[in-house]
Amino acid sequence: MHTLETNRLPEKLWSRDFTLLFAARTISVLGDQMLIPTAITVAVLQAGYGVIGVGYALAAHTAPLALFVIFGGVLVDRFTPIRVMIVADTARLILHGILAASFAMGKPSLLLIVTLLALGGIGTAAFQPGYVSVIPRTARDVQKANAAIRVAESLMTVAGPAFAGLLLAFSSVSVVLIVDASTFGISALCLLALRLKIPRSTQRTSIRRDLVQGWLEFSSRTWLWGVIVIFMLYQVTVNGPFVVLGQSLITIEHGESALGFIMSMFGLGSVLGGLLAVRLKPPHPLRAGAIAMVSTVFGLLAVALQLSPPMIAVGYALWGVGAAFWLVMFHSSVQTKIPPDVLGRVHAYDVAGSLVMRPVGQMAAGPAALWVGAIPVLFFSSAMLMVTVVLLLAFPAIRNLRRSDRVAPRSQYDPAP
Repeated sequence: MHTLETNRLPEKLWSRDFTLLFAARTISVLGDQMLIPTAITVAVLQAGYGVIGVGYALAAHTAPLALFVIFGGVLVDRFTPIRVMIVADTARLILHGILAASFAMGKPSLLLIVTLLALGGIGTAAFQPGYVSVIPRTARDVQKANAAIRVAESLMTVAGPAFAGLLLAFSSVSVVLIVDASTFGISALCLLALRLKIPRSTQRTSIRRDLVQGWLEFSSRTWLWGVIVIFMLYQVTVNGPFVVLGQSLITIEHGESALGFIMSMFGLGSVLGGLLAVRLKPPHPLRAGAIAMVSTVFGLLAVALQLSPPMIAVGYALWGVGAAFWLVMFHSSVQTKIPPDVLGRVHAYDVAGSLVMRPVGQMAAGPAALWVGAIPVLFFSSAMLMVTVVLLLAFPAIRNLRRSDRVAPRSQYDPAP
């Protein structure tokens, strides 16, 4: 069934359906990057809730993704991804519209802000597995499709905050939030225009059985759970601490404008990494991705060595190249190795496992910096990044995984009782 479905896909990448999916993803990421952290940070501070309020608001937006994404995967595989994504976009359009209206009418309570952001985060948890599972159904060349989307996402990480800052300079927070909300409406319209015919599952199974089937598919692939376990260590020792300490040190030592320039260079590096992934098709994608991750160490070392802003910017650009190339290699492997009928659930386990340890690393960064100093922590993170690369390359199932250009057959695990 799925081989036939793959054979019907157009040879060219920019087919009508993929172009619409690409547009939906790009515009929704633009809205996300306008909202987090720029618009929400400014809005909460202007409302008088301080840095603590900002922390609550940002946590309320991100925590539901880790908590509910697994159930989002179940919904996607049960009701088809397009339906779930459209509902998620519509819900976020309404929720963010209410948030914009609350700021336009005055000073909303912190409880209202946190509640609306948390509900919007649940919408993101439903949208994410669907978007990933639709890519193999719209493009024959999954790696090239992922690379194109990654380039667009990287550009939006630069354009989103810049656009939000421009709007804030000439208007108000509520205007930025209205524009953010409208991006979800545009995304939903793009998804409505898709001509994909994805049959809804006719099997009547419990949510528990759906979760079990997804877990069996996830846990039966040594390369997949191996990557997630290694990246749980990476989140605690590398990414979590670096996101907190790296940006804080740059801001303290060089100012906000330098941070903006350096983060823009990271975005540019991510674009280059995505373009590189368009051109290269290594036979062992995870091996190539792990090797590319070596370049990310330059971002950490540039801050730890207290180099000048231009040199830090170069380090961040190299970090962006390696990180983007790895993500394309990994997501392409997941989308071609996992059966489409369970891809939403398996990707949800992947996201949940990858995100669950990040807050631990972020919360531990401050106390660790107070105990031994921020610079030693960054050197430790640099060393642990190299440990991450070594572990990825030392794991035979990860190192030797071969590239696949065809969609996987149906799940071998029958969820029916």
